Amino acid sequence: QVQLVESGGGLVQAGGSLRLSCAASGRTFSNYAMGWFRQAPGKGREFVASISWSGGSTYYTNPVKGRFTISRDNAKNTVYLQMNTLKPEDTAVYYCAGSSDAGGSPGSSWPYWGQGTQVTVSS
Repeated sequence: QVQLVESGGGLVQAGGSLRLSCAASGRTFSNYAMGWFRQAPGKGREFVASISWSGGSTYYTNPVKGRFTISRDNAKNTVYLQMNTLKPEDTAVYYCAGSSDAGGSPGSSWPYWGQGTQVTVSS
């Protein structure tokens, strides 16, 4: 079992930046791929970005490519999502997720979830 706790959300103006963090505890963090998902009001949860266990492979949904960067620090059991040039349409609850599929592709199974952190981008 892996426990995940997100932090770093908040209110920011369009064009601004935020960095989300997700601290993991429980089983060996480095054995898991990690991902970020988001859910906007009235919409379903969608994939944002993911990273393989080693950090060697990353994946992004098209709307965030070039603006968001996912990274991980296995020594700190933490995964990050650096979000730049934020837009109002990025407003959502952001969730950290873990997968035992080490490759971490978007189609992986993601059985481990954090509680979410709110990101609000004002225009």
